[in-house]
Amino acid sequence: MSRRVLTLAAVLLLLAAPLVLPEFYVTLLNYIGLSSIVALGLVLLTGVGGQTSFGQAAFVGIGAYTTALLATRYGISPWLTLPAGIALTVVVALFLGFITLRLSGHYLPLATIAWGIAIYYLLGNLELLGKYSGIAEIPPLTLFGVALADGRTFYYVIWSVALLALFAVSNLLDSRCGRAIRALKGRTTMAECFGVNTARLKIVIFVYAAVLAALSGWLYAHFLRFVSPQPFGVNASIDYLFMAVIGGSTEVWGAVIGATVLTFLKQWLQELLPKLTYESGNFEIIAFGLLVIVMLHRARDGLVPYFARLVPADRKRMLPVASEPPPRRAQPQRGDLLLELQGVAKRFGALVAVKDLSFEMRSGEILGLIGPNGAGKSTVFNLMTGVLAADEGKIVFRGERIEHLAPRDIARRGIARTFQHVNVLASRSALENAALGTHLRGRAGTLSATLRFDRAEEARSRHEALSRLEAVGLRGHVFDAASTLPLGSQRLLEVARALCADPVLLLLDEPAAGLRHLEKKALADLIRSLRGSGLSILLVEHDMDFIMGLVDRVVVMNFGEKLAEGSPREIGTNPDVLEAYLGSVA
Repeated sequence: MSRRVLTLAAVLLLLAAPLVLPEFYVTLLNYIGLSSIVALGLVLLTGVGGQTSFGQAAFVGIGAYTTALLATRYGISPWLTLPAGIALTVVVALFLGFITLRLSGHYLPLATIAWGIAIYYLLGNLELLGKYSGIAEIPPLTLFGVALADGRTFYYVIWSVALLALFAVSNLLDSRCGRAIRALKGRTTMAECFGVNTARLKIVIFVYAAVLAALSGWLYAHFLRFVSPQPFGVNASIDYLFMAVIGGSTEVWGAVIGATVLTFLKQWLQELLPKLTYESGNFEIIAFGLLVIVMLHRARDGLVPYFARLVPADRKRMLPVASEPPPRRAQPQRGDLLLELQGVAKRFGALVAVKDLSFEMRSGEILGLIGPNGAGKSTVFNLMTGVLAADEGKIVFRGERIEHLAPRDIARRGIARTFQHVNVLASRSALENAALGTHLRGRAGTLSATLRFDRAEEARSRHEALSRLEAVGLRGHVFDAASTLPLGSQRLLEVARALCADPVLLLLDEPAAGLRHLEKKALADLIRSLRGSGLSILLVEHDMDFIMGLVDRVVVMNFGEKLAEGSPREIGTNPDVLEAYLGSVA
């Protein structure tokens, strides 16, 4: 059974559920639908984006209280209170996001707990909002003059919204923006080097998740027709986070699975434990906590992977169709001055990593940068790509100083790179990793991706990624997760990703490390063909046979300084180089 068939079957079961189930279970399914919408935002924000939030229930409260207040006190139609609630949520989320998303580590979740508690007490202490007594007699939703006042009717409203939200988030993650969002979790430096504005993207997904929570709050208010602060406290936020974790925090259906398991498990424990203990109390919280701990030990990725193993993906459907390539940039004239470093220095406290380094590079050239371990070669790459800012000197690329530009701005000017230590999205396919390199060659934003208006652009990006994977010899691993590839293949994957950026200057940091002899030969042939197409290449490599038979010129570094510069033949006979580098590896 394919995943599409299974998804269709699940949707049909949802449609049929209120027709055959008792009222009690229909009500439970309504709560599951409401929780799924909030948990879906946490899948996007926390599971995929890596930004932990314990305050989502507060946004549910903002959506619920906005519609409750406007509908009861001012008589505004619930359909008009929805955009008002979303607008207020966006304003609050932007304010809180700009403050809290600058934090990292444990400070971020602590900050979300703080403002979650603050909003909870704000809702409970305002006379306008009925304090802790809340707001009652909220009018029901009406559709074509019919009041949606009972649980069975409202079920279809809740689950229609939930399924649309699932569809929207799934579209978003299967897009240019989605690849960038996945890179936020531990790969921000790499993402920035391919043009992703990570700070802005964190705000975007924070607001996106908040809007989903507010939408759930709006539905909640008109489903129960009563709101009070209690359901919008930090405990509720923790429940929502548990739902995402239990179901599978990196997959959209994990939100539904987690909400279903948590809701039914809590209900079952509430009924069973008093019978076993012969006492009343919140024993289900203790039992549930123990179960969650066991699950986190045994199934850290949630329950979705277990279902995914039973229903493998149909890879034939995923193959990119033939398409025109994304727009390509014009290459400079061969022989033009492309890159110039003048007196560049970088210090880390008392350690001088790079000192008074100067060299230049011409367009269409393959330049080798060599030196012993610790010579400062990778630091130079980081200075050239904006990962580090130079303390002194100038870095000029195509006549423009770039030493203090952000990595994404340097990437926009046509510099792409690989990394000394492999830097890929481990759980994603080789195709998705390579396609991340096309980020700056596309324009589709979050809204276009959500509404699936980006398909033509996405087809071009994916086909470009496929062609680059073929060029580096990874055609047979297109759908393999990057973490399953050997180290050498992961390095080739980085080369393919960098080529997808359509660079003017390609920086390769030890690309042949981990490759076998024939793979190195194929890589050398690829690099020569790239130079033939007009691409300029700056290469760091420890395999001297590989680099000396490939480059036009060599710059040798030692202890952060330039030791020598010249042709491979000149460098190979230079006594200073032989003593500092070549002699040490002989």
